[in-house]
Amino acid sequence: MRYHVLRFDVWLCLLISVLLAFGAGKLAEGLLQQKYEEHKQEHKVDVGQIGGKADESVFRAQNVDDLLANDTFTIVSKGIKYMNEGAGYYKNFYMYAVTLPSGQRVAARVNQENVTHTGDSIYSGDSILPVGRIIKEDLTQEEYFMDQIEYSKPLDRTDFYIDMVGEAEIQSEESFIEAPIILIQLLVIAIVFPITHALGSKIGIFPYFFSPKL
Repeated sequence: MRYHVLRFDVWLCLLISVLLAFGAGKLAEGLLQQKYEEHKQEHKVDVGQIGGKADESVFRAQNVDDLLANDTFTIVSKGIKYMNEGAGYYKNFYMYAVTLPSGQRVAARVNQENVTHTGDSIYSGDSILPVGRIIKEDLTQEEYFMDQIEYSKPLDRTDFYIDMVGEAEIQSEESFIEAPIILIQLLVIAIVFPITHALGSKIGIFPYFFSPKL
């Protein structure tokens, strides 16, 4: 078995690059965390609005006819049943197979931030889903989504879905903060490593990767 050992100058330049990348990541994390809080505030909606918490004034839909007959509504689900009966990505967002009190199943995009619970925990009592509206669309055009969401039982309607997010869509903390930090750190390493080694080679403490032309 052949082993390859990196030269000391490579290890040293890499260490310097990683340390600077770590510092840049911590600095970016503080700035991005502040921006993320601003992002959440910008997408905050009031009670009764699409994607917002549903108070007692919001109509409780019992079946598909109720959904179609009302501009806005909410659905009451037992515990977290609405999360456990099929789900999938439709285009660029996630939807659940939600069972109505009538037993009919429909696809719903749910703002988890504004689901309210009546029990002692999310597993007991009822979950009152956010205020929603009907969005007419042929869901069968996305075959992979249909395979995901109908893995246990078929939907009763595939010509619409329920939007319970509206303007309340909040980007995940991972995609807003962690992904940019990783990119910044990689860029710092890619920039600092060759510069550090080039400077060290120029002043004579590191050997050149490529001998300079005379």
